[in-house]
Amino acid sequence: MEENQQNQDIEFIKEKVKERPLNRKKLMRRTLLTASMAVIFGLIACFTFLVLEPVFSNLLYPEEEPRQVELREENIAEEIGPEDMLLEEETEEESQPQTVVEKVELEMSDFQRLYRTMCALGQEVAKESLVTVTGVTSDVDWFNNPYENQGQTSGLIVADNGQELLILSDSAVLEGAESMEVTFSDGMKAEAELKSKDKETGLAVVGVELSAMDEETKNAVKAAVLGGSGSSLLATPVLALGRPVGTAGSVIFGMVTSTDQRVNLEDHNLQMLTTDMVGKNSSSGVLINLSRQVVGIIRQEEGEEDGTRTLTAYGITDLLPIIRKLSNGQQIAHLGITGTDVPEEAHEEGGVPRGAYVTGIRMDSPAMRAGIQSGDVITKLGTAEISSFSDYQDALLNLSPNSEITVTLMRQGQPEYQEMTLEVILEG
Repeated sequence: MEENQQNQDIEFIKEKVKERPLNRKKLMRRTLLTASMAVIFGLIACFTFLVLEPVFSNLLYPEEEPRQVELREENIAEEIGPEDMLLEEETEEESQPQTVVEKVELEMSDFQRLYRTMCALGQEVAKESLVTVTGVTSDVDWFNNPYENQGQTSGLIVADNGQELLILSDSAVLEGAESMEVTFSDGMKAEAELKSKDKETGLAVVGVELSAMDEETKNAVKAAVLGGSGSSLLATPVLALGRPVGTAGSVIFGMVTSTDQRVNLEDHNLQMLTTDMVGKNSSSGVLINLSRQVVGIIRQEEGEEDGTRTLTAYGITDLLPIIRKLSNGQQIAHLGITGTDVPEEAHEEGGVPRGAYVTGIRMDSPAMRAGIQSGDVITKLGTAEISSFSDYQDALLNLSPNSEITVTLMRQGQPEYQEMTLEVILEG
């Protein structure tokens, strides 16, 4: 009996404790929860990295800002005037060298050599500083088939700001363009981005990233040398480069026939150079002198594209402040008037105050909305004193669109001019 009891105790000790059954559903839920948390954590980490990476990169490796473009006209050596040709009376003839003048007859080959030399000069400038700017727009035909429409114009390399090559172009071909492309003289093409444009002068500046250009092309091109367009340019030989006859690479020789004409645009009075050269209405490009300096930007004329006309150009001197602002990506502010200087006779005899005399107002312009009228004389823009229309242009170029300024003007009253101040919000 006692032995049986011991056997039962041993059997009790040998019994195994059964393990709890595995709950697969609960295990699956925990696995899915862990995986979901890992995915969410990874997404948060990625988002945080994407947001903060540019911030830390700019702090640790700040990106170099583009250099501000400062354009200056190069000094042109003064031509010899009649007074310079007068010889001073020689006091000691024996000590002065004698000049021997010999009459030389020119042959036809001499003229050919001269024209070939001028052509080579023009082609060299064009190769270094002229490009073709293309604006691409998409449209559909009568059968809803898509096609691309391309407009081309000549572009002038005006500056390098360290990050981009800045190119002056006609803005008409870029109007509504979905993409822009620049073709260099060696055939390399690169995408371009509009920096800024001015609707009145019809000029625009586009930029091409230096990183998108081949080293060979970067070494082959350079910014053009901008000369001056003063009265000394009259009757001097010039070359028209770019697309003076409507096709790329064309060259025309001629001379400047007048420098004293002005083009009255909205808020701008610009010098117009006339020449004896004949081109197309669609002409674009530049005028250069024999010192390789750009002296004018060829104006496009309205009319049939294949029509011919005498080439005219905006004088480069008046355009420099506008090109400088466009090159820095800034917009041109507009008040919306046309005007001129007050003639000296009108000031002295008629008592008209000095300033920018308003000859016209554009409909629905800031000037019209503010109450400016034809016949008013603007004497101050903000704090800038205005004594001529040139002063008005310079002061307006220093302002920005959408800025509010105080315009001080003189208006004809009884019996004399009365001073008025008006608040104006400029537009771009």
